[in-house]
Amino acid sequence: MNRRQQRALKLSIAVMAACILCYIAGPPLHWHVTETLASVRRGGGGPPSAAASCPPCRCDCSSQPLLSLGDELINNTFTDCVKHDPEVSEEMEKSFTDLLMEELRLREAQALENQQRADIRLLEAKKMASQYQKEADKCSSGMETCEEARERAEGILEEQRRVTAMWELRARQRGWQEGFQ
Repeated sequence: MNRRQQRALKLSIAVMAACILCYIAGPPLHWHVTETLASVRRGGGGPPSAAASCPPCRCDCSSQPLLSLGDELINNTFTDCVKHDPEVSEEMEKSFTDLLMEELRLREAQALENQQRADIRLLEAKKMASQYQKEADKCSSGMETCEEARERAEGILEEQRRVTAMWELRARQRGWQEGFQ
């Protein structure tokens, strides 16, 4: 690489680093600057205070659930809206329990269906294996039969060669020659 290419590479790396820095630090910095400007407009002058920017929280930490559920079963807007109304909370908890029971029944039915499909596939595989075993047994018995027939044919051929050699020897003894008829 020549110097010009090296400079271009360094410049492009610097630009990429600046973009990444803006991407990472930009949103928190923007939020902090916005809060500071809002505080200055209200006349606070110093860092923004949490009490001035948000209403007081009514949090009952003892009402946190003991059972941790998956994200797909938790609806945060539901828990935030009815947290402080005991009647609605009790009714919703009942329906939430019903929903959980329904979800469990559905999953159990799905698991049972999956098990039945797996059992059917296992039976089909066993049938296929049995069929292949029968075909293999037929093939083996056919091979044995062919091998026995080949051995018999070799024995007969050997006997015919022996008989042919004997007749040829007798013919030669009586004056027969191969090229002469």
